[in-house]
Amino acid sequence: MITLQQTLQSAKRRLADLPHANPELEAALLLCHLLDKPRSYLFAWPEKTLTPDQYKRYTALIDQRLSGTPIAYITGMREFWSMTLQVSPDTLIPRPETELLVERSLYHLQGRSQPRLADLGTGSGAIALALAGERPDAQIHATDLSAKALTQARENAASHSLNQVIFFQGSWCDALPTGVSYDLIVSNPPYIEEDDPHLSQGDLPREPSTALVSGSDGLSDIRLIIQQATAGRLKSGGWLLLEHGYQQATEVHDLLRKAGLAEIATHQDLAGQPRITESRMVEK
Repeated sequence: MITLQQTLQSAKRRLADLPHANPELEAALLLCHLLDKPRSYLFAWPEKTLTPDQYKRYTALIDQRLSGTPIAYITGMREFWSMTLQVSPDTLIPRPETELLVERSLYHLQGRSQPRLADLGTGSGAIALALAGERPDAQIHATDLSAKALTQARENAASHSLNQVIFFQGSWCDALPTGVSYDLIVSNPPYIEEDDPHLSQGDLPREPSTALVSGSDGLSDIRLIIQQATAGRLKSGGWLLLEHGYQQATEVHDLLRKAGLAEIATHQDLAGQPRITESRMVEK
């Protein structure tokens, strides 16, 4: 019989060979997933033992991780904002830096009663559902080109009883109901250049390329979103918030300015990288 402590030590040694991995954290997360226990259980009961079947299944999970499968796809779960979301290879894995989009959206919604919001390229539904949880008075429309991603997003909405989010399949603003305009439009679109070497690193090779890559300069989808949002989708005085690559802030700023948007500002993520650029539709 092997104890939890011995199991973790063995797994950490194996995961140390995986580039971009966090061996200690990932070994613990996979063991918690197997046992359906919180991490505190591992610290409280290090002398507990695994059955032979449990150890075999845990070894298979480690093998799966060593093959390059992201932790979130192995467990089928990812934490975002205050929620646990189901994720799958059909959706981008929500990342902590994207929570800044939620923070800035909530800031701009202060003082607005029953606002109407749009989340473009919702994926697992992370941004739309985080906003719905914080602003139950909001009407939220979320779009995605992928039917499989929308199925995942709807399941996440149902599991958190966030029924005010309505999902639409299609490309960016074109998928939204005809003639409807919004107080705020938010998006974490694809923004990686098609030949970027980062696409072969970390979790990215296993994530859907359509949620990552956007043309030769990474800005094709951002250009389209800005064009569509300013063509009657943003209300006068409404806000457009976009996540982008750390090296793209200047280009995104210029695109927003040329589209006639005002009060353009870029905000840094927790790593100090310029990650979110926001702008406002000029009031008429």
